[in-house]
Amino acid sequence: MNPTRFPQTRFPKVPSLRRNALLKVALLSAAVALSGCTTVKGWFEIGDKDAKAARKPVELTEFVPSTTVSRLWTADAGDGESRLGLTQSPAVADGRVYAAAVEGGVRAFDLQSGAQVWKYESKRALTGGPGAGDGLVVIGTLDGDVIALDAATGAEKWTAKVPNEVIAAPAIGQGTVLVRSNDGRVTAFDIASGQRRWFWNHDLPSLTIRGNDSPVFGPGFVFVGNDDGTLVALSLVDGRPLWDQPVGQPDGRTELDRMADVDGAPALDGATLYATSYKKQTLAVDAPTGRPLWSQDHGGAGRVGVAADRVIVADPAGVVWALDKSGGSALWQQAGLSRRNLSGAAVQGEFAVVGDYDGYLHWLRLDNGDFGARVRTGRDPVRAAPVVVDGILVVQNTAGGLSAWRLQ
Repeated sequence: MNPTRFPQTRFPKVPSLRRNALLKVALLSAAVALSGCTTVKGWFEIGDKDAKAARKPVELTEFVPSTTVSRLWTADAGDGESRLGLTQSPAVADGRVYAAAVEGGVRAFDLQSGAQVWKYESKRALTGGPGAGDGLVVIGTLDGDVIALDAATGAEKWTAKVPNEVIAAPAIGQGTVLVRSNDGRVTAFDIASGQRRWFWNHDLPSLTIRGNDSPVFGPGFVFVGNDDGTLVALSLVDGRPLWDQPVGQPDGRTELDRMADVDGAPALDGATLYATSYKKQTLAVDAPTGRPLWSQDHGGAGRVGVAADRVIVADPAGVVWALDKSGGSALWQQAGLSRRNLSGAAVQGEFAVVGDYDGYLHWLRLDNGDFGARVRTGRDPVRAAPVVVDGILVVQNTAGGLSAWRLQ
């Protein structure tokens, strides 16, 4: 099975597609007239085989593990994500794992044992995964509903509404709940009452990758990665834009060429913000001022993994890169997962971790990029970046399968 991308088209260029199709028909007719049908058939068969081979995910190779990974527990969060191209991700806070599914409500599990603590039943299509923090769990829906639950009991505390589907986990902090909807809007709600404080709109390109990620809090700031390849800082007080920087330049002849989505949440490390884009570009920014520190032509649309002296990114071709924090230079690359539609990266101990379209998790050594361990969570894709808290890695696949893993 080939991995699948989920682009969103808002205004497809139908006339140009029709012209291209007519041109191909004309060229094919001329070739048949000159050379005969049998020869042309052979040419296209060869081309099809070559094209299929070039798109095929690389086969996994055997290696000698340099670490042992043990599974602590597994659980079921529900179902329905795989049909919608979503990236449901668990949230971990205060010793609990919170997970949701399109069909299955919201559930809380103990981080150490996996025992279910509570379940919130809902017939609404819950999407994007929950956000958790400050005693609250918040989830969005395909209809733009925002539901806030008590983190201790799962009881509903308040509900609100945004104008479009919510496919990113809400962010919670500094007395505020931030909700990113799929129309490019960020809305801020009061954490206690659910009353709307402000909203900020951002225009979207006509063609984007299916997906976006949570806003990120800084002291008095909100940082947002956008579908047009920009990174923006907003005032937490009123949503006023403070600075913006391009991460990936949306250049090219076609809408497909111009896709530059920043679909992974920016990573704030001290006073430095890291973001990466579908244009294979990664940017480090001084968070308070927006001043670029360095830019590197390696990256992808997913989340950035942050280690002590390097950041880890996976590009659209499935190559994993380690970039030096201080200047952005490439320290190593690992091409052994090419075309496996990788998730964003996480860091666990001395390893970077990514998931793939076939349900595998791969641990890569931070020092040199070599494979350290590999496990399979199931037969369904891992689209969302794993989450690491207290040394435990938690991941959710598109069938709603949750699992927790620890390095030995």
